[in-house]
Amino acid sequence: MQEVPDISENETWVIRTTLQERYKEPIELQIADAEIRLRPSDRDVTSCPVWYWEKDGCHFVMFKTGTRKYRSQFFYRPYQQYGTGVHEYTDIAECVVSLLQAQADHEAKERGDI
Repeated sequence: MQEVPDISENETWVIRTTLQERYKEPIELQIADAEIRLRPSDRDVTSCPVWYWEKDGCHFVMFKTGTRKYRSQFFYRPYQQYGTGVHEYTDIAECVVSLLQAQADHEAKERGDI
């Protein structure tokens, strides 16, 4: 099984700072672990650290899948899961900004703004 490095303080700082800029208020950021398949062909799952937060009924998850490797998704209910369209990022700032933009675009589409 592949070993995924732990979350660093710098990575968490990037996410917290980005969330503060977006929402203009502190957002509770939780750190947990999830078991996922790193590649679709994997038969086994790998334990990965994740960042999780919730805002206005939307849940956000960012997975650390390796050294400088990140995935993200947001969901409202377990059957309403969305991503950014990018399988994996090598820059954490790009990952979190893309996730927040994808969710904002989704909300605007749901309201009929776009």
